[in-house]
Amino acid sequence: MNKNVLILGAGSVAPPLVKYLSGQPEIRLFIADRFFNKAKSLAAGSSNAKALGLDIRDKEKTRALISEADIVISILPYTFHPEIASYCTDLRTDMLTASYASDSIKKLDLQAKRKGVLLLNEMGLDPGIDHMEAMRIIDDVKRKNGTVTSFISFCGGIPAPEANTNPFGYKFSWSPLGVLLAGKNQAQYLFNNKKICIPPENLFQNPLLIHIQGLEELEGYPNRDSLPYIDLYKIHSTKTMLRGTLRYKGWCSFMHQAGRSGLLDEKSENWKKINRPDFLRKITGVMGKKDIKSGLASHLKLEKDSLFIQCLDWLGFFNKEALPLKEGSPLEVLGAMMEEKMRYQKNERDMIILQHKLTVEYKDENSQEIVSTLLDFGIPGGDSAMSKTVGLPLAIAAKNILNGNIKITGVQIPVIPEIYKPVLSELKELGIEFETNTNKLNKRRGS
Repeated sequence: MNKNVLILGAGSVAPPLVKYLSGQPEIRLFIADRFFNKAKSLAAGSSNAKALGLDIRDKEKTRALISEADIVISILPYTFHPEIASYCTDLRTDMLTASYASDSIKKLDLQAKRKGVLLLNEMGLDPGIDHMEAMRIIDDVKRKNGTVTSFISFCGGIPAPEANTNPFGYKFSWSPLGVLLAGKNQAQYLFNNKKICIPPENLFQNPLLIHIQGLEELEGYPNRDSLPYIDLYKIHSTKTMLRGTLRYKGWCSFMHQAGRSGLLDEKSENWKKINRPDFLRKITGVMGKKDIKSGLASHLKLEKDSLFIQCLDWLGFFNKEALPLKEGSPLEVLGAMMEEKMRYQKNERDMIILQHKLTVEYKDENSQEIVSTLLDFGIPGGDSAMSKTVGLPLAIAAKNILNGNIKITGVQIPVIPEIYKPVLSELKELGIEFETNTNKLNKRRGS
């Protein structure tokens, strides 16, 4: 019997998701997007896929489409997910997203269980594959009567080495605003039993140096609040819990100075009659300086040839041209400037790096370091690594729900074997797999 799968959204992570599900003969695929041509382009060439035009704000039409689906996969912005989850629960339709399980969605847990509905969230890369590999390792350690005493994880989506061609060490395959806004979050983590809290203005001040075999030295910074993952992963024995983001060297320095200079401010203003150097003068307060480059460097106590000044110069902030936005916040102006120049070019590859590093102790007093690393590259002219590692877990999970391998209901994330085992197994078959190394840290006493 054919199953109906409704994909809401036709964005950058959709192609691998659609390709995978289009290859399942028992699935009828419906791709709905506000921009019909985007959905039509994705559906082209597949005999079991149909494109639909849909404004998600049209509640009646959205509910009607959901009512005809066996499963809904939403790759829309996360702000739409609570309402879609509510429709799915009411209409007894399973739902998958790659977004964090919000408090609004968590409130639907009991109702979803009563109706036999699965609301599966965090089924992308981070969150998603990171959870699955973490729990695979942790569950294996527990089966061997081991205890996790340290958990450190870093993940990043950055240009492949040969595509790292700008002073930022970063490129965007989607809107920069989300990345810039994430740089305004405070962070919290546990290190050697000490709780570390970092305010937003200090987030990028002291990045850690991260070594990944085969790559140049990277820098990492903590990602929001790591502490809830102690409960989520059930590793209350751990003395260290840190989850962070990876970047090439230089990104953290730029973001720190961007915050200091006012470029991350969110208050909207009118910029119609202001050119780029005058914009910098206004937001930084460096007025009356003919040479804004020198004035800004002096104001921030930087060298004129510092990386931050180089980055602004490369973006074109010192050119006497109009801004790309006539109205908006400094953060939105920066995002628009980045979007103009920091896109991946044709045939350039992106790169995904995800590494878990755990310290484990056993009753025989041996301790080990377990390092599990995922390194994946985009396909020149084809799917990006980001779209593969977000879209494929969603697709594989959907297939396993439809064929009955995943039967759990309620609000879930992929931290249980029923979910992570089949998904990790098939990702491995598709070439997305971790390399795991175990190193003995000390010998048993008396040996």
